Amino acid sequence: MTSSDRVRLVVLFGGQSAEHEVSCTTATHVLQAADRERYDLLPIGITREGTWVRSDEALAALSRGALELPGQLSATGTAVEPLPTVTPATVDDLPVVVLPLLHGPHGEDGTVQGMLELAGVPYVGSGVLGSALCMDKLKAKEVVAAAGLPQVAWVGLRDSEIGDADAAVEAAGLTYPLFVKPANLGSSVGVSKAHDASELAAALALAAEYDEWIVVEQGVVDAREIEVAVLGNEAPRASVPGEVIPGNEFYDYDDKYVDGTTQFRIPAPFDDELAEQVRSLAVRAYEALRCDGMARVDFFYEGGEGGRGFLLNEVNTIPGFTPISMYPKLWEATGLSYPDLIDELVRLAVARHDRRSRFSTKR
Repeated sequence: MTSSDRVRLVVLFGGQSAEHEVSCTTATHVLQAADRERYDLLPIGITREGTWVRSDEALAALSRGALELPGQLSATGTAVEPLPTVTPATVDDLPVVVLPLLHGPHGEDGTVQGMLELAGVPYVGSGVLGSALCMDKLKAKEVVAAAGLPQVAWVGLRDSEIGDADAAVEAAGLTYPLFVKPANLGSSVGVSKAHDASELAAALALAAEYDEWIVVEQGVVDAREIEVAVLGNEAPRASVPGEVIPGNEFYDYDDKYVDGTTQFRIPAPFDDELAEQVRSLAVRAYEALRCDGMARVDFFYEGGEGGRGFLLNEVNTIPGFTPISMYPKLWEATGLSYPDLIDELVRLAVARHDRRSRFSTKR
């Protein structure tokens, strides 16, 4: 393989959000899985304080096959210039693709994507609009509703409106139990289940620690949690559906990343008709929210008499790639291995960049 066949893959991880540790763990496994014959890997860590460093710790961990990067990056690595200066002309003439693995605000919300657009650098995943929409659960729900996709009932509150929450919940026709979430966060950080008014007040206070906007959703009793991985640009395709069986009362942060008690059924035990239905809904949501590259689309499923079938929960544009993450597991079950998945994401990033570069900037 000649140098012209290689790609400089810049892996961004860490970040200034409550999902910092999750991002570090995700980056570890992506770095280990990427084909080093194909990619010249450049891990770039972002500390909690916002300092960008070329992480010598990350490179050392990769070279010795360590299983984990430090949970919290420090600024002890080698400082690098702001990423817009990283262009093919300054990195040994290798083409550059950026792989953002920054979960949550300041990474998954369109901010880093906007910077990369200005820099003219190809990057993996959704663009500015798709990233921002999916990060903001309230705006995503509005778009999904306009597209006619089924979802649970909800009401949105600003942190300044918490004192009027009971009236807002009643006006929206919501009944307990309720789920309360920060509108702009993931990995179930700041999410609570409220069974009564006192628990609702505590849940709202917790969510307000993480975001100005808060989502209050109708709880779906005895629903199954179903996830579908979607991959592609103009012609997205969906994986087989998978089912999450939480070890706790709901699929919270500890259940996802700490306890390891969650069980997965991949593929989910559906007949062909239901499996195709949820895959189709996942692609429709992906397209409605202007996603590109990849996303994990999460549903609730109400079966039986009186059940409403599949209800869209949320769409995640930078899903986790940890050993127990659903996105790579779903694609593996669909026939796409972890290393091949990375290759396809890089290919999609370059294809989208090339397509958008053809648009005229002249009158």
